[in-house]
Amino acid sequence: MITAENLTKRYGDKAAVDDLSFVVRPGIVTGFLGPNGAGKSTTMRMILGLDAPTSGRVTVNGKPFAEHARPIHEIGALLEARAIHTGRSARNHLLAMAATAGIGRQRVEEVIDMVGLTAVAGKRAGAFSLGMGQRLGIASALLGDPQMLILDEPVNGLDPDGVRWIRTLLRRLADEGRTVFLSSHLMSEMALTADHVIVVGQGKLLRDQSMADFIAAASSDIVRVRSPHSDRLAHALAGPDVTVTSVADQTLEVAGRTSEEIGTVAAGAGITLFELTTQNASLEEAYMALTENSLDYRSVTTESEQAA
Repeated sequence: MITAENLTKRYGDKAAVDDLSFVVRPGIVTGFLGPNGAGKSTTMRMILGLDAPTSGRVTVNGKPFAEHARPIHEIGALLEARAIHTGRSARNHLLAMAATAGIGRQRVEEVIDMVGLTAVAGKRAGAFSLGMGQRLGIASALLGDPQMLILDEPVNGLDPDGVRWIRTLLRRLADEGRTVFLSSHLMSEMALTADHVIVVGQGKLLRDQSMADFIAAASSDIVRVRSPHSDRLAHALAGPDVTVTSVADQTLEVAGRTSEEIGTVAAGAGITLFELTTQNASLEEAYMALTENSLDYRSVTTESEQAA
């Protein structure tokens, strides 16, 4: 378990991380989200003892990461996949890491196979593609068979098969009771992988809740209904605090009634339904709505793009 308590990191007058408190629990995948400059990488570096907090503290299973006797078995981290000696082969890079931690060669071969680098393990890491370098970085994180993983943009550069592989791996590790903490800007992939989200903006905590609750909070109460008898259905649904809007041929949007209530009314009136869908927000929509006022770097949208 990772626990941050009033964690703050300042660079001069700039607070990269501002009074941040959260807990990353075992047995689930926790997504760490925020715009560029929100303090995600700084927070991860403080967890690993690479940066010292200005104030507050962060502990790993009850004590600072640096105080663990066997840190590589405690946390496996991927912060920068290409932070490797480019002249070494993938295998030699992992063997060098293993030698410093008393890890045997068999484990090195296991993680090479696990990440799909067996065929290129003897090649110089400097010649690797972005995706291959990412797999080597993940192998390094897994080398100590750690109880916790901290991964910054783990799917960066991976092809679709690699993305599915890392998603399956992280879910399996969480199911084994391990702590998985990952950052990514790919919202569609995070929605498929994470159970819980911690969202930061300008160094401050914006949200700390389950993925389902985070999306539900941003979703509307509007239900889309398509029926060949939409006029009859609109009349049948009318009532106090109910708004029925025709948005297309045979299609209504209903506010003030749940999908279950609409289905019951339709069945009672003998009205056929072709579609009955609650309009849920996507993770991207929920995230964008929450972080709109926390952007340090904002893209300029042209008039043509706005019109589209």
